[in-house]
Amino acid sequence: MEKIRIGIVVSEFNYDITMMMLQRAKEYADFLSVDVHKVFRVPGTFDMPLAIKKLLKMDDIDGVVTLGAVIKGETDHHKVIMDNAARKITDLSLEYEKPVALGISGSGESRLQAEARIEMAKDAVESCVKMVKSLRSL
Repeated sequence: MEKIRIGIVVSEFNYDITMMMLQRAKEYADFLSVDVHKVFRVPGTFDMPLAIKKLLKMDDIDGVVTLGAVIKGETDHHKVIMDNAARKITDLSLEYEKPVALGISGSGESRLQAEARIEMAKDAVESCVKMVKSLRSL
């Protein structure tokens, strides 16, 4: 079977958390014998759709994993960020017919909850890989 090649888009906002998520995602991809072909860092979760689109256009990318942590602040800004990012991520997956796994924790979580969800990065990689395999089998 042809090797699976993924891209990862990771938010630099809440850097301490998201870089640990990136590390877990890379380690798990290696465990699954999946090639992390590109890593694209963006300022925040809201900035992900353009990077995702660029990766999805590449012939050598089979799917994309998104990594981020949307932590609740003093306002409802986190809801706007997450709602719009999740909607556009889904739209891009459908438009390009490639999986885009949602590895963004939040919205409304505290910093402690975000830290507890760092391992979710592995779930996002697994989801992406399973979808690539399922789509290949059609």
